[in-house]
Amino acid sequence: MIWENKIATTLQWTKEISNREQKEAVAAKIAERVKDGDVIGVGSGSTSYLALLAISQKVKEQKLRVTAIPTSHEVSLTCSIMGLPTSTLLNARPDWYFDGADEVDPKKNLIKGRGGAMFAEKLVMKSAPENYILVDSSKFVSFLGEKFAAPIEVDPRALHLVETELAKLGAREVTLRMAVSKDGPVITEAGNLILDVRFAQIADGFEKEVKSIPGVVESGLFMNYNFEVLTT
Repeated sequence: MIWENKIATTLQWTKEISNREQKEAVAAKIAERVKDGDVIGVGSGSTSYLALLAISQKVKEQKLRVTAIPTSHEVSLTCSIMGLPTSTLLNARPDWYFDGADEVDPKKNLIKGRGGAMFAEKLVMKSAPENYILVDSSKFVSFLGEKFAAPIEVDPRALHLVETELAKLGAREVTLRMAVSKDGPVITEAGNLILDVRFAQIADGFEKEVKSIPGVVESGLFMNYNFEVLTT
C-alpha cells in the first residue's frame, strides 16, 4: 500500500523569500556541483530550500543518484516531496554540505540558526570534507551581531543559569524566542529552548566561551569553520 501524502505535498516555504532573485542565482551555482552518486548534507533556511529546488530539478533531468542528509524535519519533508532519498550521519558521510547564513563577517565567521537547527547543522558541517555557504549580498556585515542576535539553544532546566552567565559575557539583550502559530516558546527538535542574544562584542573564541556554559546545547555562532562562500 502506498501512502497518499496530501499534507506533505502541500508543503511550501511559509514566508515571502527576501532577495529571491539573488538567492536563486546562488542556488543554481551549487546545483552545478552535483554529480551522480553524491551524498549531500543539506542545511536549513530559505536559501537552502531554493538550492534543493535547483538540485532536485537537475537530478530529475539527468537521472542522477543523489542522497541527502537533512539537518531538520523541515528539510527532510522537502526532500521527500522532491523525491530525493535521505540518510543520516549514522549511515552515511556527506561528500559535501551546503547551507545559508544570516550574517557573514570579513573573517568568514557566521551567525546562523534563525531556523533553530544549528546543532544539527554543525554536526553535518563538521562531518563533510567540503562546505559551501550560500548568501546574497545582504548577508555581509562588518562585525557579527550587526544585524541579528545570536541564537543559543538551551536546555529548559538551565534557562535562568544560562541567562545569568550570558550577562557575564556581555549580553546586552536576552530574549526567549516565541513561536508563531502556537502558544508559548519555540521548542527545538531536541526539546530545547532558543534564546536570541545581543552581545556588546563577539570576539575571537567567543563561540567556545558560550558553549562552555552548563545548559547551553549549541549556539548559532560559526567561528573558524572551513567553508567556501558562494554569492552572486
